[in-house]
Amino acid sequence: HRRFDYRPKTDPYCQARYTFCPTGSPVPIMKEEDVIEVYRLQAPVWEFKYGDLLGHLKIMHDAVGFKSSLTGKNYTMEWYELFQLGNCTFPHLRPGMDAPFWCNQGAACFYEGIDDAHWKENGTLVHVTTISGTMFNEMAKWVKHDNETGIYYETWTVQASPDKESIVWFDSYECSKFILRTYQKLADLGAVFRKVQTNYTSIILFSGEPIYLGNETSIFGPVGNKTLAAAVRDFYSPFKPYRTVGEFVVDLFKIIDRIIFKRQFYLFYNLEYWFLPMKFPYLKIVYEEFPLPVRSKTSFDV
Repeated sequence: HRRFDYRPKTDPYCQARYTFCPTGSPVPIMKEEDVIEVYRLQAPVWEFKYGDLLGHLKIMHDAVGFKSSLTGKNYTMEWYELFQLGNCTFPHLRPGMDAPFWCNQGAACFYEGIDDAHWKENGTLVHVTTISGTMFNEMAKWVKHDNETGIYYETWTVQASPDKESIVWFDSYECSKFILRTYQKLADLGAVFRKVQTNYTSIILFSGEPIYLGNETSIFGPVGNKTLAAAVRDFYSPFKPYRTVGEFVVDLFKIIDRIIFKRQFYLFYNLEYWFLPMKFPYLKIVYEEFPLPVRSKTSFDV
Protein backbone atom coordinates (compact mmCIF):
# COMPACT_ATOMS: atom_id res chain seq x y z
CA HIS A 1 0.00 0.00 0.00
CA ARG A 2 1.49 3.28 -1.17
CA ARG A 3 2.48 6.06 1.21
CA PHE A 4 1.83 9.70 0.26
CA ASP A 5 3.62 12.94 1.12
CA TYR A 6 0.53 14.71 2.40
CA ARG A 7 -3.22 14.32 2.85
CA PRO A 8 -5.25 16.15 0.17
CA LYS A 9 -8.31 18.19 1.03
CA THR A 10 -11.57 16.33 0.63
CA ASP A 11 -14.01 17.40 -2.06
CA PRO A 12 -17.32 18.91 -0.81
CA TYR A 13 -19.10 16.37 -3.03
CA CYS A 14 -18.04 13.65 -0.56
CA GLN A 15 -20.65 13.53 2.18
CA ALA A 16 -20.98 11.10 5.10
CA ARG A 17 -24.25 9.92 6.57
CA TYR A 18 -22.55 9.85 9.96
CA THR A 19 -19.93 12.42 10.96
CA PHE A 20 -16.37 11.15 11.05
CA CYS A 21 -14.88 11.11 14.57
CA PRO A 22 -17.56 13.40 16.07
CA THR A 23 -16.03 13.57 19.58
CA GLY A 24 -12.40 13.43 18.49
CA SER A 25 -9.75 15.03 20.68
CA PRO A 26 -5.97 15.61 20.51
CA VAL A 27 -3.74 12.77 21.68
CA PRO A 28 -2.52 13.76 25.18
CA ILE A 29 1.12 13.81 26.25
CA MET A 30 1.46 11.28 29.05
CA LYS A 31 3.89 11.58 31.96
CA GLU A 32 6.89 9.29 31.52
CA GLU A 33 6.21 7.42 34.76
CA ASP A 34 2.58 6.70 33.88
CA VAL A 35 1.55 3.06 33.56
CA ILE A 36 -1.01 2.62 30.79
CA GLU A 37 -3.15 -0.44 30.19
CA VAL A 38 -3.82 -1.28 26.52
CA TYR A 39 -7.07 -2.98 25.48
CA ARG A 40 -8.11 -4.82 22.35
CA LEU A 41 -11.52 -3.57 21.20
CA GLN A 42 -13.69 -5.26 18.58
CA ALA A 43 -17.38 -5.05 17.69
CA PRO A 44 -19.60 -5.82 14.68
CA VAL A 45 -19.49 -3.19 11.93
CA TRP A 46 -22.38 -0.71 12.34
CA GLU A 47 -23.20 -2.31 15.71
CA PHE A 48 -24.77 0.97 16.86
CA LYS A 49 -27.42 0.60 14.13
CA TYR A 50 -27.78 -3.13 13.44
CA GLY A 51 -26.64 -4.70 16.71
CA ASP A 52 -24.98 -8.11 16.22
CA LEU A 53 -26.34 -8.62 12.67
CA LEU A 54 -22.98 -8.22 10.89
CA GLY A 55 -21.29 -9.98 13.79
CA HIS A 56 -22.95 -13.22 12.67
CA LEU A 57 -21.08 -12.80 9.38
CA LYS A 58 -17.88 -11.98 11.31
CA ILE A 59 -17.69 -8.53 9.75
CA MET A 60 -15.96 -6.79 12.63
CA HIS A 61 -14.52 -3.35 13.38
CA ASP A 62 -11.34 -3.02 15.44
CA ALA A 63 -9.97 -0.37 17.78
CA VAL A 64 -7.53 -0.04 20.67
CA GLY A 65 -8.17 1.39 24.15
CA PHE A 66 -5.88 2.95 26.74
CA LYS A 67 -6.27 3.55 30.48
CA SER A 68 -3.92 5.86 32.39
CA SER A 69 -3.11 4.79 35.97
CA LEU A 70 -2.12 8.34 36.96
CA THR A 71 -5.26 10.11 35.77
CA GLY A 72 -7.73 7.21 35.57
CA LYS A 73 -8.80 8.45 32.14
CA ASN A 74 -9.69 6.07 29.30
CA TYR A 75 -9.11 6.69 25.58
CA THR A 76 -10.13 5.00 22.34
CA MET A 77 -8.18 5.05 19.08
CA GLU A 78 -9.42 3.67 15.77
CA TRP A 79 -9.02 4.12 12.01
CA TYR A 80 -11.91 4.11 9.58
CA GLU A 81 -13.51 5.65 6.49
CA LEU A 82 -14.17 9.39 6.33
CA PHE A 83 -17.30 8.85 4.21
CA GLN A 84 -18.49 5.35 5.13
CA LEU A 85 -17.59 1.99 3.69
CA GLY A 86 -19.58 2.18 0.44
CA ASN A 87 -17.77 5.31 -0.71
CA CYS A 88 -14.40 3.69 -0.04
CA THR A 89 -15.29 0.50 -1.88
CA PHE A 90 -16.95 1.91 -5.01
CA PRO A 91 -16.85 5.28 -6.81
CA HIS A 92 -19.52 7.72 -7.92
CA LEU A 93 -20.22 8.17 -11.62
CA ARG A 94 -20.85 11.88 -11.77
CA PRO A 95 -22.57 13.57 -14.74
CA GLY A 96 -20.12 15.48 -16.89
CA MET A 97 -17.10 13.62 -15.52
CA ASP A 98 -15.50 10.82 -17.51
CA ALA A 99 -13.47 9.34 -14.64
CA PRO A 100 -15.14 7.63 -11.67
CA PHE A 101 -15.05 9.90 -8.63
CA TRP A 102 -13.73 8.43 -5.35
CA CYS A 103 -14.45 9.46 -1.77
CA ASN A 104 -12.10 6.89 -0.28
CA GLN A 105 -9.98 8.55 2.38
CA GLY A 106 -9.58 6.91 5.78
CA ALA A 107 -8.05 8.35 8.94
CA ALA A 108 -7.29 7.79 12.61
CA CYS A 109 -9.74 8.94 15.26
CA PHE A 110 -8.74 9.47 18.91
CA TYR A 111 -11.17 10.41 21.67
CA GLU A 112 -11.52 10.29 25.45
CA GLY A 113 -13.48 7.41 26.97
CA ILE A 114 -14.15 3.76 26.16
CA ASP A 115 -17.76 2.82 25.48
CA ASP A 116 -17.75 -0.43 27.46
CA ALA A 117 -21.28 -1.41 26.45
CA HIS A 118 -20.53 -0.99 22.75
CA TRP A 119 -17.44 -3.21 22.78
CA LYS A 120 -18.57 -5.79 25.37
CA GLU A 121 -22.17 -6.49 24.34
CA ASN A 122 -21.47 -8.13 20.97
CA GLY A 123 -17.69 -7.95 20.75
CA THR A 124 -14.44 -7.85 22.69
CA LEU A 125 -12.83 -5.67 25.34
CA VAL A 126 -9.73 -7.39 26.69
CA HIS A 127 -6.47 -6.23 28.28
CA VAL A 128 -3.53 -7.14 26.00
CA THR A 129 -0.49 -5.29 27.38
CA THR A 130 0.79 -2.51 29.64
CA ILE A 131 3.06 0.32 28.50
CA SER A 132 4.79 3.35 29.98
CA GLY A 133 3.96 6.98 29.35
CA THR A 134 7.16 7.28 27.33
CA MET A 135 6.10 4.45 25.04
CA PHE A 136 2.64 5.97 24.60
CA ASN A 137 4.15 9.31 23.57
CA GLU A 138 6.44 7.60 21.04
CA MET A 139 3.45 5.69 19.68
CA ALA A 140 1.52 8.96 19.33
CA LYS A 141 4.30 10.43 17.14
CA TRP A 142 4.16 7.33 14.96
CA VAL A 143 0.34 7.55 14.67
CA LYS A 144 0.61 11.13 13.41
CA HIS A 145 3.07 10.12 10.69
CA ASP A 146 1.10 6.98 9.79
CA ASN A 147 -2.10 9.00 9.52
CA GLU A 148 -0.56 11.71 7.34
CA THR A 149 1.00 9.29 4.85
CA GLY A 150 -1.44 6.34 4.70
CA ILE A 151 -4.59 8.12 3.59
CA TYR A 152 -6.70 5.85 1.37
CA TYR A 153 -9.00 3.12 2.64
CA GLU A 154 -8.89 -0.17 0.74
CA THR A 155 -11.63 -2.72 1.39
CA TRP A 156 -10.38 -5.66 -0.64
CA THR A 157 -7.66 -8.20 -0.12
CA VAL A 158 -6.95 -9.93 -3.46
CA GLN A 159 -5.46 -13.44 -3.47
CA ALA A 160 -4.71 -16.11 -6.04
CA SER A 161 -6.56 -18.84 -4.10
CA PRO A 162 -8.05 -19.65 -0.66
CA ASP A 163 -4.88 -21.52 0.36
CA LYS A 164 -3.01 -20.06 3.33
CA GLU A 165 0.22 -19.90 1.33
CA SER A 166 -1.53 -18.25 -1.60
CA ILE A 167 -0.05 -15.24 -3.42
CA VAL A 168 -1.55 -11.98 -2.12
CA TRP A 169 -1.85 -9.67 -5.12
CA PHE A 170 -3.22 -6.71 -3.12
CA ASP A 171 -3.55 -6.22 0.62
CA SER A 172 -6.41 -4.35 2.24
CA TYR A 173 -5.86 -1.13 4.19
CA GLU A 174 -8.59 -0.73 6.78
CA CYS A 175 -9.25 -0.62 10.53
CA SER A 176 -7.72 -3.98 11.43
CA LYS A 177 -4.50 -3.22 9.54
CA PHE A 178 -4.13 0.00 11.56
CA ILE A 179 -4.56 -1.92 14.81
CA LEU A 180 -2.02 -4.53 13.71
CA ARG A 181 0.45 -1.74 12.84
CA THR A 182 -0.18 -0.12 16.22
CA TYR A 183 0.44 -3.36 18.11
CA GLN A 184 3.65 -3.90 16.14
CA LYS A 185 4.84 -0.38 16.95
CA LEU A 186 4.18 -0.98 20.64
CA ALA A 187 6.10 -4.26 20.45
CA ASP A 188 9.00 -2.44 18.77
CA LEU A 189 8.94 0.02 21.68
CA GLY A 190 9.10 -2.82 24.21
CA ALA A 191 5.51 -3.85 24.94
CA VAL A 192 5.08 -7.47 26.05
CA PHE A 193 1.71 -8.80 24.94
CA ARG A 194 -0.38 -11.32 26.82
CA LYS A 195 -1.27 -14.65 25.21
CA VAL A 196 -4.66 -13.67 23.83
CA GLN A 197 -6.16 -15.00 20.58
CA THR A 198 -6.78 -12.14 18.16
CA ASN A 199 -8.89 -12.65 15.04
CA TYR A 200 -9.65 -10.10 12.33
CA THR A 201 -11.99 -9.81 9.36
CA SER A 202 -10.77 -9.86 5.76
CA ILE A 203 -12.93 -9.55 2.64
CA ILE A 204 -11.07 -11.46 -0.06
CA LEU A 205 -11.41 -11.47 -3.84
CA PHE A 206 -9.88 -14.41 -5.71
CA SER A 207 -8.17 -13.62 -8.97
CA GLY A 208 -5.62 -14.78 -11.50
CA GLU A 209 -2.65 -12.51 -12.08
CA PRO A 210 -3.92 -8.90 -12.19
CA ILE A 211 -3.49 -6.84 -15.36
CA TYR A 212 -2.37 -3.23 -15.00
CA LEU A 213 -4.64 -0.82 -16.89
CA GLY A 214 -3.34 2.65 -16.04
CA ASN A 215 -4.29 5.68 -13.96
CA GLU A 216 -7.08 8.21 -14.29
CA THR A 217 -5.24 10.33 -16.85
CA SER A 218 -4.06 7.49 -19.09
CA ILE A 219 -7.52 5.87 -19.17
CA PHE A 220 -9.96 8.79 -18.95
CA GLY A 221 -7.81 11.74 -20.06
CA PRO A 222 -7.98 13.56 -23.44
CA VAL A 223 -5.81 10.94 -25.12
CA GLY A 224 -7.07 8.05 -22.99
CA ASN A 225 -8.50 4.70 -24.00
CA LYS A 226 -12.19 5.37 -24.67
CA THR A 227 -13.08 1.67 -24.94
CA LEU A 228 -11.41 0.82 -21.64
CA ALA A 229 -12.88 3.92 -19.98
CA ALA A 230 -16.39 2.85 -21.00
CA ALA A 231 -15.77 -0.69 -19.70
CA VAL A 232 -14.61 0.59 -16.29
CA ARG A 233 -17.57 2.95 -15.95
CA ASP A 234 -19.95 0.20 -17.04
CA PHE A 235 -18.53 -2.16 -14.42
CA TYR A 236 -19.03 0.32 -11.58
CA SER A 237 -22.49 1.50 -12.64
CA PRO A 238 -24.49 -1.25 -10.81
CA PHE A 239 -22.80 -0.37 -7.49
CA LYS A 240 -24.48 3.04 -7.25
CA PRO A 241 -26.68 3.86 -4.22
CA TYR A 242 -30.14 2.38 -4.66
CA ARG A 243 -33.47 4.17 -4.60
CA THR A 244 -35.88 1.26 -5.11
CA VAL A 245 -35.99 -2.48 -4.49
CA GLY A 246 -36.44 -3.03 -8.23
CA GLU A 247 -33.25 -1.13 -9.06
CA PHE A 248 -31.35 -3.12 -6.47
CA VAL A 249 -32.50 -6.49 -7.86
CA VAL A 250 -31.65 -5.53 -11.45
CA ASP A 251 -28.21 -4.24 -10.49
CA LEU A 252 -27.53 -7.28 -8.29
CA PHE A 253 -28.03 -9.55 -11.31
CA LYS A 254 -25.63 -7.36 -13.31
CA ILE A 255 -23.00 -7.63 -10.56
CA ILE A 256 -23.34 -11.43 -10.37
CA ASP A 257 -23.13 -11.68 -14.17
CA ARG A 258 -19.93 -9.65 -14.40
CA ILE A 259 -18.06 -11.09 -11.43
CA ILE A 260 -19.12 -14.75 -11.53
CA PHE A 261 -20.16 -15.49 -15.12
CA LYS A 262 -17.90 -13.07 -16.98
CA ARG A 263 -15.23 -13.29 -14.24
CA GLN A 264 -14.41 -9.59 -14.34
CA PHE A 265 -13.50 -7.11 -11.64
CA TYR A 266 -11.93 -3.66 -11.95
CA LEU A 267 -9.87 -2.70 -8.89
CA PHE A 268 -8.80 0.83 -7.98
CA TYR A 269 -5.63 0.64 -5.87
CA ASN A 270 -3.00 3.31 -5.14
CA LEU A 271 -4.77 5.63 -7.60
CA GLU A 272 -4.39 3.09 -10.42
CA TYR A 273 -6.78 0.68 -12.12
CA TRP A 274 -6.25 -3.06 -12.45
CA PHE A 275 -8.25 -5.80 -14.15
CA LEU A 276 -8.82 -8.91 -12.05
CA PRO A 277 -9.60 -12.17 -13.91
CA MET A 278 -11.82 -13.62 -11.21
CA LYS A 279 -11.57 -17.23 -10.02
CA PHE A 280 -13.75 -19.51 -7.90
CA PRO A 281 -14.79 -18.97 -5.11
CA TYR A 282 -14.71 -15.31 -6.26
CA LEU A 283 -15.32 -13.72 -2.85
CA LYS A 284 -14.99 -14.85 0.74
CA ILE A 285 -15.26 -13.22 4.17
CA VAL A 286 -12.75 -14.76 6.57
CA TYR A 287 -12.26 -14.24 10.30
CA GLU A 288 -8.77 -15.49 10.97
CA GLU A 289 -6.13 -15.19 13.65
CA PHE A 290 -3.23 -12.76 13.44
CA PRO A 291 -1.24 -13.34 16.65
CA LEU A 292 -0.16 -10.44 18.81
CA PRO A 293 3.42 -9.43 18.01
CA VAL A 294 6.52 -10.52 19.92
CA ARG A 295 8.55 -7.87 21.66
CA SER A 296 11.46 -6.52 19.64
CA LYS A 297 14.95 -7.33 20.93
CA THR A 298 16.03 -3.73 20.30
CA SER A 299 13.30 -2.02 22.32
CA PHE A 300 12.87 0.20 25.32
CA ASP A 301 11.94 -1.23 28.69
CA VAL A 302 8.46 -0.63 30.09
